[in-house]
Amino acid sequence: MNYRHAYHAGNFADCLKHAALVAVLLHLRKKQTPFAVIDTHAGRGTYDIGGVEAKKTGEAAGGILRLLRLNSVPGVLKPYCDLVRSFGGDIYPGSPLIAARMLRAKDRLVAIEKQPEEYRGLASALAGDGRARAVNADGYRELLRVLPPPERRGLVLIDPAYEAEDEFAQATRAAIEAHRRFAGGIYLIWYPAKERAAVAASVGELLNAGISSLLKVELDTGGSQTQAEEGRGPRLTATGLFVVNPPFGFADEMRTILPFLTENLAQGAGAHGAVEILAER
Repeated sequence: MNYRHAYHAGNFADCLKHAALVAVLLHLRKKQTPFAVIDTHAGRGTYDIGGVEAKKTGEAAGGILRLLRLNSVPGVLKPYCDLVRSFGGDIYPGSPLIAARMLRAKDRLVAIEKQPEEYRGLASALAGDGRARAVNADGYRELLRVLPPPERRGLVLIDPAYEAEDEFAQATRAAIEAHRRFAGGIYLIWYPAKERAAVAASVGELLNAGISSLLKVELDTGGSQTQAEEGRGPRLTATGLFVVNPPFGFADEMRTILPFLTENLAQGAGAHGAVEILAER
């Protein structure tokens, strides 16, 4: 597996995905009862966006570093940027560290990572936090083992690298099976948004499976995919999230930040973003 998130950490896709993650976690914290967070493709936990790998692509410079230089940002981007700043220096937190930082004493995180080297970094990053557990396993299989969570409230983040040819299908099937076990959970499913046929197929499968509350959030930076990175294929220029059971107000929160992200993270003239309600109870 050639993918290493260290090359991409803090890019525009992370900005959208992690702002959405913060929005959901803030919602879950509104109730007193505990919740669980399950991250199926957790990565190493923290990334050096001032390091050689990050500088080779420059993606953080076109993503989170742009946002951090601004005097003010709207909506959930403020707590997101404040959280990133709290790690200090050139450290960018991945999704499990963002979640861990936002847990209360009674909440719980299960962070799953298949790749041994990345898992070792993850385990080290979460060491000493009794609320968090790092698991070295296949994220799709382990997800079904840990559902439903005893808390009966929570978030599942499915965020694969999409290097396998059938990754869209795998991620979609995993979300459907997980939803059957934990129908009340909130699901964030990240995807690269340029593969339109695969995106449409996933939408159809999710709806045909009986999922009755589904939102799609997309951000296209307007950049060109022809600019290849050495050994890593075309540069990602558009990103999306499927959100199953989006919490109240989440769609409006995304509509607040998308125009701002589109303006400030654009790579070309055709940049745009959209929030689409695909199913609503």
